[in-house]
Amino acid sequence: MKTAFYFGADAVYLGGKEYGLRAKSGNFSNEEIIEVVRYSHELGKKIYVTVNIFAKNDDIGKIEKFAEFLENACVDAVIISDLGVLKIFKTLTNLEIHISTQANVCNVKAAAQYVELGAKRIILARELFIEDIGEICKCLEGRADIEIFVHGAMCISYSGRCLMSKYLTGRDANRGDCAHPCRYKYALQEEMRPGEYFPIEEDSNGTYIMNSRDLCLINKLNELAGAGIASFKIEGRMKNEYYVGGVVNTYKRVMNGESFDYMAELEKLPHRLFTEGFTFNDKNKEFEKSSAIVLNYQIVAVVMENNHIRIKNKIIKGDEIEILSPSSSNGKTFVFNGDTVTVPEQIVFIDCPYKLEPFDILSKKIHR
Repeated sequence: MKTAFYFGADAVYLGGKEYGLRAKSGNFSNEEIIEVVRYSHELGKKIYVTVNIFAKNDDIGKIEKFAEFLENACVDAVIISDLGVLKIFKTLTNLEIHISTQANVCNVKAAAQYVELGAKRIILARELFIEDIGEICKCLEGRADIEIFVHGAMCISYSGRCLMSKYLTGRDANRGDCAHPCRYKYALQEEMRPGEYFPIEEDSNGTYIMNSRDLCLINKLNELAGAGIASFKIEGRMKNEYYVGGVVNTYKRVMNGESFDYMAELEKLPHRLFTEGFTFNDKNKEFEKSSAIVLNYQIVAVVMENNHIRIKNKIIKGDEIEILSPSSSNGKTFVFNGDTVTVPEQIVFIDCPYKLEPFDILSKKIHR
């Protein structure tokens, strides 16, 4: 959260210990939610809390208590996909309601209906063309904001509504516990050859099994803003500081009109091959193609106070280190002349010729 704000995010969406769609991440305790709201408001930033599971009957009472807690904590909005949960928050709180992409809003009637039910922002389904988005923005102009995802991992299933994880592992994706079986490695078995498996090979174009590429709409921000989008959203949950800081920093600089090789910056970060998804591609030929994670650089440390750094990966004397920062030090490199450090989370002093600020990130190129 602090990294996202430091590199330019205006708001951060996050989950509590329950009721969000990232059950396997660390998430935030109630005490931590109170603290992050205080921290964000001191910066003039906002916190949106996900309560976007599809609730069952035995969730209702607990969600009612959580709703009252979130209002008392003064979060800026809640992100909801279930109509029953929406009713709880509308009845028990005065919190701003955002409709999750999980609700797969795809048309003007659905968007308008959510506004009538009290929504102040609609996070549209990823499956929409730019023309559809523009129509919905025009329909809701002055009544609600429209937000879309512009970067990050995508689910192969329609708006993330997938039963595959539940079927294969017993872990329910629609309650935040997805095991990501679409990312597994699969083999083929011919009917008359039981027990004989044929690997699914990947060629230069990738494979055509369930893995989707990563969404990247950085080349289309002006067109999206022109269509009426009020907020660009980056999928960054369960990612490390390097990914969050790098993506936010790159998009913020592009939005501020800076001229630089922004695709080269994004290529440094862990990602799958990029696609513009559905929004500008009516054939979506690249959407289904599987690709392994591309790792070109890795985080080695996060900067703390007074040139002390917290080690994240091994750093060796002689390593060329690159600085990721929203300041003028961004992109500068220097040679690490200290002793090799291999223990993660160890705090060491670093001698650097450039000014380092807390939350700056140090990385190095991966040599193969």
